[in-house]
Amino acid sequence: MGLMDKVVAGAVLPLVPKFVAKRFAGRYVPGEKLEDALGVVRRLNSLGMSATLDVLGEFSSSLNEAMSASEEYKEVLEAIADEKLDCNISLKPTHMGLKVSRDKCYELIKDMCEKARQTSNFVRIDMEDSSTTQDTLDLYARLRKEYDNVGTVVQAYLRRTLEDVRVLLASDTNLRVCKGVYVEPRKIAYKDMAIINDNFMAIVELMLLNGGYTGIATHDERLVWRSLDLIRKLNPSQKKYEFQMLWGVENELRDIILETGHKLRIYIPYGENWYAYSMRRLKENPALAGHVFKAAFRR
Repeated sequence: MGLMDKVVAGAVLPLVPKFVAKRFAGRYVPGEKLEDALGVVRRLNSLGMSATLDVLGEFSSSLNEAMSASEEYKEVLEAIADEKLDCNISLKPTHMGLKVSRDKCYELIKDMCEKARQTSNFVRIDMEDSSTTQDTLDLYARLRKEYDNVGTVVQAYLRRTLEDVRVLLASDTNLRVCKGVYVEPRKIAYKDMAIINDNFMAIVELMLLNGGYTGIATHDERLVWRSLDLIRKLNPSQKKYEFQMLWGVENELRDIILETGHKLRIYIPYGENWYAYSMRRLKENPALAGHVFKAAFRR
């Protein structure tokens, strides 16, 4: 990637009109409506892949906003059940009102777990920036005592994560392991990518050795290779792990993983908040950001 692409991604891209950005957002977000996302789920299921639906949104500023998001997720669960799709849901605690009321956030997510249990489904509690880490883990630990159909996410770039996983493994747990994308201070997050990758693998190995359900969430072929090598050595039950990727990212690697015979789940975000999500994805892919910028000037 060139220096100019990086400059575009960091400083110029936010100035690109939405109507231009939307032409490229479709690579990462199938649409604003549930039916748009369900169409993708159907296609992925037909190809042998599982899916997760994520209603885009975060940092609800009121309880009414959080409750509205909760109701939308219930509609998602009902639609999945009606069509008998191989798909679960992922939600952000701040979308459920974490920054407004911890107690109400817990109640909403508990209600979601109950709805998911009634429809034979599963709820993934996403991990956000470090200001929410402990609250999210506390929510998860509390919910896990009553529900076995709930999991959360751990981020390999946080210095605390390996110890967090050791604590969570004291009881049955279900974790999605990712690198982490939020900008955090060096005091709490590793900055060296080699260390982050090694920590990612240490977490995956700890999970597989101790029987926790492990979602190996990465688009990094080096980590995919190391994970496959570890799976060959440890020979865990195929019911105890899966690979996970974002829709529209590294489709060729996605197909390679699927051809190896391992379970693969694709995360599909959708909703009216597509713009903010797409800007994050484009900033992570400066080369593509450069194309968006050039397209704006061609009009």
